[in-house]
Amino acid sequence: MYFLKTVFTIAALVVSAGAPAQEATIRKNLAERIPQLQKIDEVSKSPMPGMYEIRVNGSEIYYTDGEGNFLLQGNLIDTRQRRNLTEERVDKLTAISFDALPLKDAFTIVRGTGKRKMAVFEDPNCGYCKRFERDLQKVDNITIHMFLYPILSADSTEKSKNIWCTKDRAKTWQDWMVRDKAAATASCDISAIERNLEIGRKHKITGTPTLIFTDGTRVPGAITAAQVEKYLTDAKN
Repeated sequence: MYFLKTVFTIAALVVSAGAPAQEATIRKNLAERIPQLQKIDEVSKSPMPGMYEIRVNGSEIYYTDGEGNFLLQGNLIDTRQRRNLTEERVDKLTAISFDALPLKDAFTIVRGTGKRKMAVFEDPNCGYCKRFERDLQKVDNITIHMFLYPILSADSTEKSKNIWCTKDRAKTWQDWMVRDKAAATASCDISAIERNLEIGRKHKITGTPTLIFTDGTRVPGAITAAQVEKYLTDAKN
């Protein structure tokens, strides 16, 4: 019995010692063979036997074998459960905690009791955002934290500045997005908008609108008022 325990202990030590060695081999070979690949943040076993996940630039995912002889870029699909494992992994890596959002860099729109909450990243020149905003008027008892996120053009930055620098940001925003009434030219400190762009880049917000709900659910793209209602209900449960 003592002999068997000793064998198992040695085997466990070999396995645990092999993991760093395997990682070192992968890092070394990929760095030498593909120098244009960004610095590897993490090497870990993937759900597929014999395949390793390579993470670079925070949330970019690649896959390789144990020697770094092959490199794959694409989605790893669990066919039994019909799940896109790569997409799930990226979503987890880029998730934004609602409580961690810098709300001081947003302005708020409150309707009804305002007891339900959500955050939105939008560009004032985004046509999908305008459609979304007009449908969002149907949603009541909500507080919306609006983050100006001008990524489409230089004019988007100018429009965002005019909205941010007005006295009543919520009204000015809705005048433009819902009623096509442009904001007057204004000037002030727009470092909040610059920080919005920074947090968006960090969390890979590449399109507008992007919605964040209190349970951390992130929804890219314009959805209907009915869909917003469902997400708000799910977030509360």
